[in-house]
Amino acid sequence: MSNLIFIRFFRKNRTLYYDNLSRVREKNDINQWFKFFLVGVIETAQKGIDTFDKILQLKKEVESKIMSLGGRYISAVKLLDYLYKKPLISAQKVIELTDISAPTAYKLLSELEELGILKETTGRKRKKIYMFKEYIDLF
Repeated sequence: MSNLIFIRFFRKNRTLYYDNLSRVREKNDINQWFKFFLVGVIETAQKGIDTFDKILQLKKEVESKIMSLGGRYISAVKLLDYLYKKPLISAQKVIELTDISAPTAYKLLSELEELGILKETTGRKRKKIYMFKEYIDLF
């Protein structure tokens, strides 16, 4: 994630990037290049901290929502642990991760969708893929 943010910084500041490289080449002003580079590091670090804070807030909100799932709470926690690593999932993967029956997995996915945690992305009747959209949107 931080590499992408860093790349975005350089793309956003492309002109400054090339201007500072030219200064190094033409005037041997490496200090200006270091200053520019360090501003990029600082901005990237701050964006990473902001994103991390938003993830923690989302985690609290989601945990609060899944408390209403009763007996499926433990399966939901396992599922969410996976979704923070890979925010797309199928019913088959839910069955594998949680060791629950197919009907229970579909019920869990439906409930998570009703709670606004997951969003079905395919629009199909079978082999649906669900996305942890709020999490993805943080990036």
